Amino acid sequence: MQYTRIKRRTPGAAGAPGVYAERDDLMRLRFKVAGFSFLPRQPVHSVLSGRHASRLRGRGLNFEELRNYLPGDDTRNIDWKVTARTREPHVRVYTEEKDRTVWLLVDQRISMFFGSRRKMKSVVAAEAAAVGAWRVLAQGDRVGALVFDDNDIRMIDPLRSEQTVARILDGIVEKNHALNAHSGIEPRPEMLNRVLEQVSRLARHDSLVCVVSDGAGIDGETRRHVTRLTRHNDVLFAFVYDPLERAFPDAGRLVFTDGRAQAEFDTGSRRLRAAYHADFEERLERMSATSRRHAIPLLALNTLEPVLEQVRDQLGAAAR
Repeated sequence: MQYTRIKRRTPGAAGAPGVYAERDDLMRLRFKVAGFSFLPRQPVHSVLSGRHASRLRGRGLNFEELRNYLPGDDTRNIDWKVTARTREPHVRVYTEEKDRTVWLLVDQRISMFFGSRRKMKSVVAAEAAAVGAWRVLAQGDRVGALVFDDNDIRMIDPLRSEQTVARILDGIVEKNHALNAHSGIEPRPEMLNRVLEQVSRLARHDSLVCVVSDGAGIDGETRRHVTRLTRHNDVLFAFVYDPLERAFPDAGRLVFTDGRAQAEFDTGSRRLRAAYHADFEERLERMSATSRRHAIPLLALNTLEPVLEQVRDQLGAAAR
């Protein structure tokens, strides 16, 4: 069953905490981002650890020179063609890139404008993106973003600067505040594939692409885009969900709206609750299958717990 949010008519609900992301709150997260890392070295319990078959490549390598082999050189770097031609062992020397590009794909579609208690999924996505952007900047990498809704995609070019992070947050807040259950926004699940197609043209080798979304619209085309991305880049998926999506409560008759029409359902029906649960599990399984097939780390972020704590719990403490 597709829905956007439970209809509420409480006066002033639109300005309640957790309904919309606030720029000042996202800016303040800069001083709290610690205890996790997007670098290859990870604690063993991290979802980015090699034990979970999801280890990140980290920054790429630049070819620097070709020189004679010296005792202690890694034999794996021997250039056998040059060695055979010159009859003397030669090695290829590489240096680590000074930084790498991290792309944040931030979902602000109408399907994200839902939350049963603490926060909307759209707010959780905004906070997760802010946490990621500030942490990437602290690591000395470049960060850019593609913030998308049901109509278009806003791109912020990747740079290593506070001003770039501020522009990313401004873009997120702008689209976040445009969400309204009564605005008549037409849900467009295909926007997820559009943004993946665009980033596949932008991301070069050894980039990290972080998708922050509820996964609405994942299909076979999504897997093709992910396959193309993971050939030369790392991909991380932050799956945002509300606990009510997983287990529908027995709460009697409730009215739902998708911003255009309303429908009343009897949540006391076991058949309805079972179908509702099955729909969520099917979406989660599609994401999990893609994650397993391409060794993509999958972070599950719910709308009840603080985002930063969830990220720390799943990525683990940064190596000191």
